[in-house]
Amino acid sequence: MRSNPRQIKLLHAVREHGDLSVETLAEMLGVTLQTVRRDVQGLADAGLLVRFHGGVRVPTSTVENIAHTQRENLHAPGKARIAAAIAREVPNGCSLILNIGTTTEAVAKALLQHQGLRVITNNLNVAAILSGNSSCEVIVTGGVVRPRDRGIVGEATVDFIRQFKVDLAVIGISGIEADGTLRDYDYREVKVAQAIIDHAREVWLAADHSKFGRPAMVELARLSQINRLFTDAPPAPPFDSLLEAAGIRCTIAQDTP
Repeated sequence: MRSNPRQIKLLHAVREHGDLSVETLAEMLGVTLQTVRRDVQGLADAGLLVRFHGGVRVPTSTVENIAHTQRENLHAPGKARIAAAIAREVPNGCSLILNIGTTTEAVAKALLQHQGLRVITNNLNVAAILSGNSSCEVIVTGGVVRPRDRGIVGEATVDFIRQFKVDLAVIGISGIEADGTLRDYDYREVKVAQAIIDHAREVWLAADHSKFGRPAMVELARLSQINRLFTDAPPAPPFDSLLEAAGIRCTIAQDTP
């Protein structure tokens, strides 16, 4: 399609801010909801945008995640709220595993004031953050380091995780699909995450609203394997029903007063 200047501006807004509602786009562009819906439909038909319930996002690959530096800034306020909500629930003196992802890195920052934690991680960024907490013992897994995000993966990582049984696993995810599957991109990373789930007494999922309905190639787990979900907005259908059916306690992270 031949995009007009308004549609180009709309595309730039979505690429800069991530998921945006139709109402927000109308306000940003100074046009009517009908105009935005028409533009969105044309851009979606051309494969330049993906529509979801209440808004739009840029298309994402099912085989490769976006760059770590981009993910750090994408939905950062929501991730910070999720991290703060998780930190409020993590007791001092417990053992936990944090896996790969920018959301778990936000959780690590939120745990810097905790006392007596023993943290296992396959994320060198998490290890670097929590090494600033002198009251926290950090255990880094063995394995192969991925340069793009400093995640550690591979069979050696899986074998290392299997030595432990921790109180909590706090995991991030790339996508939650409408069939109730949790999905990610790298098969090696998924194998590590599955071992983490199997070797934790309780599993908490940290996922901002953009993860709902986001496709990825490799199945990691199902919602029924999760005990708690921490997110930054109420999940829309069908995810609200899926969470209820799975008996998952869902915490909506709000701004702190």
